[in-house]
This record gives sequence, C-alpha cells and structure tokens, in this order.
Amino acid sequence: MRSDFLWGGAVAAHQVEGAWNVGGKGPNVSDMMTAGNVNTKRIITETLLPDAYYPNHEAIDFYHHYKEDIALFKEMGFKCFRTSISWARIFPHGDEEVPNEEGLKFYDDLFDELLANNIQPVITLSHFEMPYGIVKDYGGWRSRQFITFFTRFAKVCFERYHKKVKYWMTFNEINNQANYKSEGSVFTNSGIIFQEGEDKEEVVYQASHYELVASAMAVKMAHEIDPSLQVGCMMAMTPIYPYSCNPDDMLKAVGANHKRFWYLDVQVRGYYPGYMKTFFKRKNFHLDITEDDIVALREGCVDYIGFSYYMSFVTKGDGDVYLDYDESRDLCKNPYLQETKWGWPIDPKGLRYTLNYLYDRYQLPMFIVENGFGANDILENHTVHDQNRIDYLSAHIQEMKKACDIDGVDLLGYTVWGCIDCVSFSTGEMKKRYGMIYVDKNNDGSGSLKRYKKDSFYWYQKVIKTNGEEI
Repeated sequence: MRSDFLWGGAVAAHQVEGAWNVGGKGPNVSDMMTAGNVNTKRIITETLLPDAYYPNHEAIDFYHHYKEDIALFKEMGFKCFRTSISWARIFPHGDEEVPNEEGLKFYDDLFDELLANNIQPVITLSHFEMPYGIVKDYGGWRSRQFITFFTRFAKVCFERYHKKVKYWMTFNEINNQANYKSEGSVFTNSGIIFQEGEDKEEVVYQASHYELVASAMAVKMAHEIDPSLQVGCMMAMTPIYPYSCNPDDMLKAVGANHKRFWYLDVQVRGYYPGYMKTFFKRKNFHLDITEDDIVALREGCVDYIGFSYYMSFVTKGDGDVYLDYDESRDLCKNPYLQETKWGWPIDPKGLRYTLNYLYDRYQLPMFIVENGFGANDILENHTVHDQNRIDYLSAHIQEMKKACDIDGVDLLGYTVWGCIDCVSFSTGEMKKRYGMIYVDKNNDGSGSLKRYKKDSFYWYQKVIKTNGEEI
C-alpha cells in the first residue's frame, strides 16, 4: 500500500445535502424523484406533487451539519472525502451565463473546512444532480447544447476551486445507462425521459456520446487552468463473469463486458473501440459524431480511473456472440456467492479481479471511490452493532491489499460509500444504510437528524491509523 494512500469516505450532494431550495439552488433531477422501496420503484414526476414525499429535499441536511460531520470524519482519520458539487446549486436553471455566488460560497466553505481538518476533497462534477430546468427545456443530454452547459459549469468549478481540490471526476457511473431499460438510471445519468415510439437504445448512445465529449473537453480545460489537477472518469464496475468455461458463456461475458465498459475505452484511450463502431453499424444507429468531437475525445483523456465496486454479475451464453447483452434478461445467479438482503451478490475477490482487469488493460492509476454494505441497522443505546458491515468491508479491503501488495496495481485510495447514512439512490429509503455514522432519520422523513457512531466507526478508525495493516 502507498504511504500516502487516501483512505476516506464518499457521498453525493443530492443524497446528503438537503436544502434543495436554499441559497438560490434550483431543483435537480433527483429532487423530482419520490420515495420507493425494494419492491416499489421511485417515481419521476414532471412537477412536484403536494402529497408526495421527495426524500432528497432534506436528505440528512448536510448543508447545515457539515462542520459537525467533518469533525466526525476527522476523528475517524479520513485522509480524503469524496462528494459532488450540485450543478443546480451553481446554475439553478442550468443555462444561466452567470453562476449563483451563494452556491459557490457554500462549497468554498465546505472545502475550507475539510482542508482545515487535513482532509482532501475528491470532487465529482455530475453525480445525478443536473438542473431540472434544462432537462425540461432541452430534453437532457439528447441535446448537444448540454455540452456547452456542462463545460461552462466545469470551467467555473475548476477556476474557483483548483487551489483547494486536486482530484476531480466528471460523470458519476456514466456507464449505468448502458442498461437503457432502466429508466431511472437513464433519467439521473442523462436527464432523458423517453418519447413514445423512439429507439431508446439509440437515444442513450447519442446522449452518452455528448457526455463523453463534454467530459473530454472538461479534462483538457482543467489541465489548461492548472496542470497539477488530476481528472478521472468514474465507472460502475460490476465485472461480468461467464457462468462456465463453455465457449458460448465465455464469448457472452466478453460481449457483456464490452457493452457495459466501452465508456472506459473512450475516456482512457480517446477513441471509440472497433467493437462499438461495428455495433453502431450493425444496429443502423446514425449518431451525431463530428470530426471536432473525435479531436476532443483524443485531447481529453483522463488521468486516472475512479470506480465503484459492490458486486459481480454472471451471464450464460445463448449462441449470440454480438453485443446484444441485455442486463434485464441475461444475468443469472452465481451459485458460489451469498447475497445481501437487497439481492446483491457479495464477492470480495471480485474487487481484486476488477483491479487487475483495469490495470492490465489501461495501466493508469485507479481510485476505489465507492464500496459499501447496505443494511437495515438498528440503533440501540446510541450505537449500532454492525459486525455484518465490518465483515463485508474487511473482506474487500483484504482483497484490495492483495491487488496492491502482490499484484502490483497502482491504487490511489479507497472511500467507503455512504460513510455517513444517506438517502439510498436506488430506493430513496433511509433504512438501507451504508454509513459508519448513524443518522436518526426514517423512511417517512421523521427523525431528529442526530448523529451516532456505529461499531464500524471505530473499526475503520483503526484501519486508517495502521494504513490497512489492522483489518
């Protein structure tokens, strides 16, 4: 492990900040999603319904509690803290020429507080928080105009905070929309609500292209503003294993991984891989890809690979060797793994596999910016005995250490997802808790918002203090 390894925690602005209409902030896409649960999807509403509950509006009110929370992060020993800048807090509608100074000032204060506590900010520019105003007026990333809106936002952030923030990422889990049938992922990634009769898959690939161009332009811009800045991409890494050594299974897994992770090839290498060019041709997609776009992609390759890791997937071959992997249809259970109560396979060794896969393929530094365990924690006597979380994180960190110390991968850091309890992105629940700090907030919005240390708080404190030697 590096002596300067960045241990820390991670959240997203929309899942913790609250204050959804405070300080000049406009509504973002996550503000338009009602609460759900493991059996009920969150509903995207075009306007705010008076009788509906929108959990992101208050979240855990980090906006007003950040000093208290950062003090807890310092006590745990954090070297870094990953969060995002809420785009709609800086440009409330999204297409303004002049940013909202009150929003900018909030992040000045937040970053100053982190730095005063020797915690390095790690910042995502777009983490499911694009302004709803431009989504409604321009149709989200289906519009090329979004490149202008995003790069304007990025430029303001880089110029304002480059002396306070070294590590940046452009789009969070940009590849989740590869599963274009998941309309919630497409909406939060790209602000797209599908229109009747259109080819949903082609629409998502066009939006993805515009995002990749905008990301590349932002990387180049950051380097011009301050060459010391490190700007990475951010992928949802769920490696897809073949079910068996049957060649059909092997080929299906190759195609599935291509379909899900082609975004990395573009952001790291600066051009579309051959397998995607032939895929577009075979599907008869006519994407708006200009010569200027091709140049921009080549000139804006990322400096490192940020990724989330929670689980692995498995797929079986069906004789189809093309890129027609459909996540809603082609996944099967891994008989060798246990699952969480939310049905997520638990695969610590998959993290070591992922680190090796990425480093062998790209030879770039990596950063695990999300890894965590969601559970229905019970508060007893002002604490939570969350041995299940400790066991999960410990097993993953051990495999991460093997990847570094034995396999020789170059890893910058590790941030536990939801280091403090936050609103679940997928369900909008509070009871699906990831944190090492318990927040007294219930699914219906009730609760005192008081913070309590879980057993995992003290366990992670020791892990950081010993640079991963005591796990």
